[in-house]
Amino acid sequence: MPKVTDATEAADDSRSAGGGAPSYEQARDELAAIVVALEGGDQTLEQALGLWERGEELAAICQSWLDNARQRLDTARSEQGGGDGSDA
Repeated sequence: MPKVTDATEAADDSRSAGGGAPSYEQARDELAAIVVALEGGDQTLEQALGLWERGEELAAICQSWLDNARQRLDTARSEQGGGDGSDA
């Protein structure tokens, strides 16, 4: 897992990798690296705030991917007659 030392570096790396939103795995990995960096406490307050903000963005991206996956699974289950997916 890459060590994140600068919020700008983390954001720039992710955005330049594909020009759009990162995949679930990319967002999850970057979020994990941000958590490690924040736990290390080696940033200035401004850097820590930037990392926190990027972490919030990444958490929202991950949640969106997971929500979409849940919807796709529910749709597939209902098409197979396996229920409406509301039992989750």
